[in-house]
Amino acid sequence: MAQEAAGSPTQCVLFGDFAKKYIAERKATWRDSRAEANWLWSIEHHAATLLTMPVDDIRLDHVQAVLAPIWVAKQETAKKVRRRIEAILDAARVQSLIPPQTPNPARFAGNLALVLPRAPRGDHHTALRYRDVPAFMKKLRARAITNGSLAFEFLILTAARTAEVLGASWAEIDLDQRLWTIPGERMKASREHVVPLSDRAADILKLMRAHAFDEHGFVFPGQSQGRPLSNMAFLSLLRRMNVDATAHGFRSSFRDWAGDCTSHEREVAEAALAHTVGGVEGAYRRATALEKRRALMAEWSDYCCPPTSLRQPPPKHAIPEKQPTPR
Repeated sequence: MAQEAAGSPTQCVLFGDFAKKYIAERKATWRDSRAEANWLWSIEHHAATLLTMPVDDIRLDHVQAVLAPIWVAKQETAKKVRRRIEAILDAARVQSLIPPQTPNPARFAGNLALVLPRAPRGDHHTALRYRDVPAFMKKLRARAITNGSLAFEFLILTAARTAEVLGASWAEIDLDQRLWTIPGERMKASREHVVPLSDRAADILKLMRAHAFDEHGFVFPGQSQGRPLSNMAFLSLLRRMNVDATAHGFRSSFRDWAGDCTSHEREVAEAALAHTVGGVEGAYRRATALEKRRALMAEWSDYCCPPTSLRQPPPKHAIPEKQPTPR
């Protein structure tokens, strides 16, 4: 039976009906035309037992029963299903369909993490477990300093996409405010994205700035004048380090860490990844999330590698000793 909040019964809305409404309202914001179908299929196929339940009747054991059969066998699918259930129930709370004091039963940290089995590592991975990221960062920072290694560390610290980092220009950087503003035309969702920079991320930019000969050029220039690093730079670095992961996979490492190890709201972590949050919820987050994201990214930086003084030699390939002479 639906619960009561503040002495008044909440409106009884079935999870399946609300999920369809939630997905329909957001499909216009999703760039991938398959997203709506993927969301609907995953909810209807994997969370079928929740569809006929009132949203405010869903509890931890219900979500656990949905996820348990796929949590180990289909790890990536299970993670998506959990996050989608969590997002739908969060939206229901925002619309006062669930009492505000009721915890989200699909939350992982301190909740499902305590009752679901730990998924084993398989043979092939695109992402490092977040527990392995600090060791990786230590190994990365012990290597000879190059544009590629600094750019890769910057990518991890900002949870950005490869193309966003490789295409970063000094015109997008505000070191005084510690902000990196990526224009909409360079973003997957075609919306401007502002990234708050942690101390270490800002230090990397200061180091690159000290060796830049083009104040309007690329932050991480490649070997050819006027060109950024190659899009193979990160893959080559990972291969040399003998790490079975991809650059993009570190976004997943960040997201899992934020969900499992911090108390930051889900929408703040999603905003840090430049994932679109729509509706009333999205409008609220656009107005308030920047400073919350600044705190989140500072915590991520400290987790990846505790703050240390930046006493490093200049990047080997940051900039030639002199401008190449045109021929």
